[in-house]
Amino acid sequence: MAGETRGKPIRCRAAVCRKAGEPLVMEEVMVSPPLAGEVRIRIICTSLCHSDITFWKLKDPPGCVPRILGHEAVGVVESVGENVSEVTEGDIVLPIFMPDCGECTDCRSEKSNLCSKFPFKISPWMPRYESSRFTDLKGEVLYHFLFVSTFSEYTVVDIANITKIDPNIPPNRACLFSCGVSTGVGAAWKTANVEKGSTVAIFGLGAIGLAVAEGARLCGASRIIGVDLNPDKFEIGKKFGVTDFVNSGNCGNKPVRQVIMEMTDGGADYCFECVGMASLVHEAFACCRKVCVPLTLSL
Repeated sequence: MAGETRGKPIRCRAAVCRKAGEPLVMEEVMVSPPLAGEVRIRIICTSLCHSDITFWKLKDPPGCVPRILGHEAVGVVESVGENVSEVTEGDIVLPIFMPDCGECTDCRSEKSNLCSKFPFKISPWMPRYESSRFTDLKGEVLYHFLFVSTFSEYTVVDIANITKIDPNIPPNRACLFSCGVSTGVGAAWKTANVEKGSTVAIFGLGAIGLAVAEGARLCGASRIIGVDLNPDKFEIGKKFGVTDFVNSGNCGNKPVRQVIMEMTDGGADYCFECVGMASLVHEAFACCRKVCVPLTLSL
């Protein structure tokens, strides 16, 4: 297939957002060949992130239509543009919305992942050329999303937004690494640098919260407290390292902060807010041990 389509437009199906907040439209689209520094990939598996829903609802900029959403996925390289040597046809890759050129000062730094050559922005275009690789069958331009657009059978991504992975990872799990899992694990492991033996509190045990738990577990945290309204999340959380559970809707007259302060004898060493609610950010900050680290994470 790759040899037959290399250098040619590909006609495939995509889920297109035609109107903000309305059901996506399954239709056939045209995907142009990659330009220099770009990669065209066939999407194997894609998942839904809350950021997709947020932008699907937006009627004003940075929301725009018609657009192909989606940014958590895994795919196989169909073809590459000129000057691309990092991957080749047939490689299994993750598209990632945070560019990493690997050359600038920030990409080479261990303290930053904010590429200065291709700064992250909410753009409807490809990062290198400020243009789209998608059109519908009438020739109308379809906008990109977060440089990725994975709700399509084929997509074009800049090489700075591609990471090659082990092909043995199951696709339905690998796709989560391109956003949710890397966000959560990275927050505990890289951003907070959770120390061995420390106590961690996590507000919200969704995909990101569970990934934070896994990151804290890998770092050697001795106690990982999960906070959620759904008691079923505790059993799920145990698989990712959660040791204690607080049902925030069943604390009696005590605020969650007081419950956690009492459980930890003065506060958790690290607190992660993984829902995106201002009230929970305040609660997470309040139950931190003095001079410790609260982090808020939501997608």
